[in-house]
This record gives sequence, C-alpha cells and structure tokens, in this order.
Amino acid sequence: MIYVTKLKTKGGLVISKRNNSPNVNEEIKSLKVRLIDSDGSQKGVFQVDDAINLARDRDLDLVEISPNTDPPVCKIMDFGKFQYEKQKKEKLNKKNQHIIHVKEIRLRPHTGDHDLITKLTKGQKFLAKGDKLKVTVMFRGREMARKDIGVQMLERVVDILKDYAKIDKEITEEGRRISVILSPV
Repeated sequence: MIYVTKLKTKGGLVISKRNNSPNVNEEIKSLKVRLIDSDGSQKGVFQVDDAINLARDRDLDLVEISPNTDPPVCKIMDFGKFQYEKQKKEKLNKKNQHIIHVKEIRLRPHTGDHDLITKLTKGQKFLAKGDKLKVTVMFRGREMARKDIGVQMLERVVDILKDYAKIDKEITEEGRRISVILSPV
C-alpha cells in the first residue's frame, strides 16, 4: 500500500511508504533474495523478479522479512492476512494490559481532622480500584520552617491507611512539597 503525500516545497508530489511495515513485492530494492515458501520451507536464493512471479502465481505477496541480511530474507505470504493478524494481536495485547494510575491527594500542614478523614476516604476508593496514591503536603511562606509538621501528617496518613496500602516510595521532599506514594495491598 502506497500513500501519496504533498510536500510544501515546490508543490510536487512524493510517494511515501507506510510506517513500520515491511517492503512488499515491487518495494523490495535488492536484486537477489533468500526465499522462504508459504509453508515455511526454504527455497534458496532467487532473483527478485522470479520470486515476485512465483508469489503472484499463487495469488500471494512477496514480503521482505529481514531486510538487513545479505541477501535479504523474503517470504511468500498473504500480506493482507498478515497485517490483519498483526493488528488483532496488538488489540489483544492492548486489551490485556493494565494501566496503573497515580492519584494525588493534596493537604496543607494545618488541615483539620475531619477534612483529612474525608480526603483519605477518597484515597481508600482510589486504592480499592488498584490505583497508586500520592499524598502531598504543600507549604507556603513561613510554613516552610515547620516541615516536621508535614512529615508527622504523612506518617499519620500512612498509619491510617495501613490496612489498605503499603509504602511504595518513602517520604520525599520536592521543593515546597513533601510527599509519599502508596500502592494497594
């Protein structure tokens, strides 16, 4: 499959190949190729034209499998079916992969007990879904002088959530913030 793209220079047309796809039939630039038959058996070294004619006689395509070898390795196969199977595998892999999100809860050094419990209840829901939880204490102005209050608050949070989470990354200081990352148990 060849796509035509328009270049901005001189307004001419340039033919460009599809991305990340092997060369097929006339796109193969080598003069000789090592041929593998559709059943997987090796046929030997052929001229490209002869190999393409052999593939066309069977209503199949000549696909360049390993272009960096000398001579390049080509296989006779149904390229449309090959692409379909490849896309099917990619969709299946994408479907089966589990994405872990990191949810963040932000606190201040003087956050009240009720507000803290409310935010940690929300954090428990995040952990129950399987997401990681980043608890951050933010400081402003003179609060920077009392970072120990923030550390105590994070230790308290870890203690409250000990049944739901374990520490994934210890308490770290990042400028005007102190944070800890928790992962579900």
